[in-house]
Amino acid sequence: MKKTFELTHPKIKLERRVDAVKHEVKKYLKRERNKKLPADADFWDFDCQFGNTKEEAEPVQLSDINKCIDKTQVDGLTSFYIEIIAKAGVRTFIERENDDSTFED
Repeated sequence: MKKTFELTHPKIKLERRVDAVKHEVKKYLKRERNKKLPADADFWDFDCQFGNTKEEAEPVQLSDINKCIDKTQVDGLTSFYIEIIAKAGVRTFIERENDDSTFED
């Protein structure tokens, strides 16, 4: 998803327009997560960028997308650019150091 969202509309209030954008992003994420994973992948990972325009977009975490959308409403922006690209992810196992201590009551 690479899209510039307009927040101004003659009949729809700003708050409802922001909710509609959040819903569209959520729907896109659900659709991408439901796609069949490649054989060598464990999960769907997402590369996200957010900014006022495409040129100003900066990488953000997926969990921060809603906060960024809310911030545009507070800042009074009329539009913003969002880019979410799905990619296959592989979990990496981090081995813990052996701890010889035992737990006793």
